[in-house]
Amino acid sequence: MAEPHSSSLFDLRGKVACVTGASSGLGRRAAVVLGAAGAKVVGVARRADVLADWQAEAAGDTAAVQADLSDRSALAGIARDVAGPFGPPDIVIHAAGINTRQTADEVTPEGWDVTLNLNLAAPFFLSQALVPAMKQKGWGRIVTFASLQTTRAFTGGLAYGASKGGIAQLTRAMAEAWSRHGITANAIGPGFFRTELTAPVFADPERAARNAAQTCIGRNGEPEDIDGPLLFLSSEASAYVTGQVLMVDGGFTAK
Repeated sequence: MAEPHSSSLFDLRGKVACVTGASSGLGRRAAVVLGAAGAKVVGVARRADVLADWQAEAAGDTAAVQADLSDRSALAGIARDVAGPFGPPDIVIHAAGINTRQTADEVTPEGWDVTLNLNLAAPFFLSQALVPAMKQKGWGRIVTFASLQTTRAFTGGLAYGASKGGIAQLTRAMAEAWSRHGITANAIGPGFFRTELTAPVFADPERAARNAAQTCIGRNGEPEDIDGPLLFLSSEASAYVTGQVLMVDGGFTAK
């Protein structure tokens, strides 16, 4: 039996991480946290100015890649750009996302396509492009972002919910395909965190209060609540965990 090595379980020094959606919300938090744990971080997002704000906040070595992840034809090129600054990433965090908030009767082909491309296709095809280098190293971590809507139906969330339901199966399928090579694939399912994506929810204080009351803990999420789960799934600490969706929702889905 190997000796315990708790001091190094969460140490990401020597690792390269790619974080999509690094310019804002939980993606930005992820990019900051991984850098603080020692990883060299490449942030990917559409807005160069906000990526620059993240870099000013982050610790350690960082690089920014401005790109539109919803453009499926661009993903191979984005993968090459991501590997440029520090070499191919060991850790990929797929935090970029969109919610068009269209009801079933309002869903348009355009809204459907951009939602499924960014929320579901991009995590797969970007991972697919980066996995060969992980296989060569025999180590990799892929973390996608699920949602309360992975298992719950919300009004105005048909396309978003379909994409996040797909994330759960995508996570299992990537785990089945690649974990034998030392590459784990897991997902984090946040509850209600105050981000740009959830701004319409928090703009209604009564609704935000109802959501907090629905949790077992009795409050909505704060950005730091994602730190521990994210570091766990990105590090050696989760070496025998793969194909799982970890709900970080204060117990919302437990009630």
